[in-house]
Amino acid sequence: MLNPKPSLKTTLHALAYLAPLLIITVLFTVWPLLSAVRLSLATRSNFYTGRVTAYGWANFGALWHDPDFHRAVQHTLLFTLGVVPASVLLALGVALLLNRLPHCARFFQTLYFLPFVTSTVAVSLVWGWLFQADHGVVNGLIHTNIDWLNDPHYSLLALILLCLWQSLGFNILLFLAGLNHIDDRYLLVAQLNGATAWQRFWHVTWPLLTPTVILITVNALITNFKVFDQVYALFHGSAGPANADLTLTYYLYQKFYIENQTGLAAASGLVLFGLVLLITGLAGTYFHHWTRWLRKDAR
Repeated sequence: MLNPKPSLKTTLHALAYLAPLLIITVLFTVWPLLSAVRLSLATRSNFYTGRVTAYGWANFGALWHDPDFHRAVQHTLLFTLGVVPASVLLALGVALLLNRLPHCARFFQTLYFLPFVTSTVAVSLVWGWLFQADHGVVNGLIHTNIDWLNDPHYSLLALILLCLWQSLGFNILLFLAGLNHIDDRYLLVAQLNGATAWQRFWHVTWPLLTPTVILITVNALITNFKVFDQVYALFHGSAGPANADLTLTYYLYQKFYIENQTGLAAASGLVLFGLVLLITGLAGTYFHHWTRWLRKDAR
């Protein structure tokens, strides 16, 4: 039986239930975004009174000719490419191992998740001590004397390692949740048909786990494009040695809070928004076609 057409009364009830969420979304998402667009196009304005006397594309032109902005985009892309693939692959590997140890899985889940819920400032202070040039644990393990936090050639790598370690636990939990939703009977049937461990993973586990992979990858892309807390805490309020760790969010912070260039800050924020939207959209499209190919291959 077809569902009856909703009446005006039921529609009004539905809108009433949705109203609080819609109001919050408009106030804290839509309105700030529209305000940022307006501010980015303002060439002469008073931020405190909200009065704009002239509009134009000057702020975006200034970004295009600003070498610091180009550096921030480059560092953000390098940082994201350094963290996201490694985080996804390592989390998947650890989750597959923990899935085979059901008795110890809960303990290790808690252990791996602790860095994610620990204060970023506390984590950065600890890693700052680990990366010390003279008495740091990292240099002691690799038997060298690298000045991780003061050498522009290594500071971005130090930031990548910190964020990789901090985000790993959350991704492991998501992968474990995805693995627990895979019916063991699929793997058992494949095993009875003579499939090897790798064949069972590639043709059974991986296609069924693809939605989880998409969720983790897109979430990691968005999160790491917006990295700021770790940069600020690890390098004590700076963007690293010689601006070697200047990211887009830190560039926005500098322009808005330090240099009081609100138009440039708003323009850079919109560029960041567009970049995140583009990258996540491309990733989603790629994973969509990849999922279709895996399903055809599984048949």
